Amino acid sequence: MTMQFRENRKGILLAGGAGSRLHPATLGVSKHLLPVYDKPMAYYPMSALMLAGIRDVLIVTTPEDSGNYQRLFGDGSHLGMRFEYAQQAKPGGIAEVFEIAAEFIGDSPVCLVLGDNIFYGQGFTPQLQAVAARQRGATLFAYPVKEPERFGVVSLGAAGQVLRLEEKPAEAFSNLAVTGLYFFDNDVLDLAKEVRPSSRGEKEIVDVLKAYQAQGTLQAEVLGRGFVWLDAGTPESLLEAGTLVQAIEQRQGLKIACLEEIAWCSGWITSEKLEKLIWQLGKTEYSGYLISLLQTK
Repeated sequence: MTMQFRENRKGILLAGGAGSRLHPATLGVSKHLLPVYDKPMAYYPMSALMLAGIRDVLIVTTPEDSGNYQRLFGDGSHLGMRFEYAQQAKPGGIAEVFEIAAEFIGDSPVCLVLGDNIFYGQGFTPQLQAVAARQRGATLFAYPVKEPERFGVVSLGAAGQVLRLEEKPAEAFSNLAVTGLYFFDNDVLDLAKEVRPSSRGEKEIVDVLKAYQAQGTLQAEVLGRGFVWLDAGTPESLLEAGTLVQAIEQRQGLKIACLEEIAWCSGWITSEKLEKLIWQLGKTEYSGYLISLLQTK
């Protein structure tokens, strides 16, 4: 795996919210810490940032859960990365995160990924890197679904331009759902400030995207046939995600969203560092997989 580093682009992993659709399973633990087969849910969106070449990440959580995420991810140095933490005290919408993260973002472009989104498919890494290389405008990722009205919906023109964008429309005008992965230039800080709360009292990310659309600087990447995108926010989708990961990993003998593997293959950590991480993990199937990587290098 050859990684193109995007040192100037910051990453945000949003792992807030109450996870109410998963109650009572999430009454005592953050949704994004629940296991998806063999690793925490938050590993999967974090892997998307890493595959895009992003090493500087802000993890936004609730005040109650912040300590648990810091125990899980630490400061990122074990992966050759840098992690910072911030808190969203109460649900204020996805777009509010840019106000919370303004100091962290500075004058950099940024990528935002939601903590319950799982992506898997061939060619994802070069697609991510190509989008991360864009320095102007915003890019959303769209995915065809059976019931698009459950999500934000986008329609595209023949040249791939965004024609229409709505959050959970009463009637779907396209089968393309907007996923929880977004790339923005630094203008997002000013545009997000101008967004007014919706009827549910939250700053909606779709309004930020519409601001870019009005400027003519919004692009869309379609994740097509053979690709998998899951929003693991319900009991059904959480089970589906775990079953899918299990099937792929057992059939192929490869791990999905193995953060240590991505960091090592990217040259962010040495083989010696990986050996230390393996020792810390103890004797597990997961650590055994990492051992096999070192043995076959």
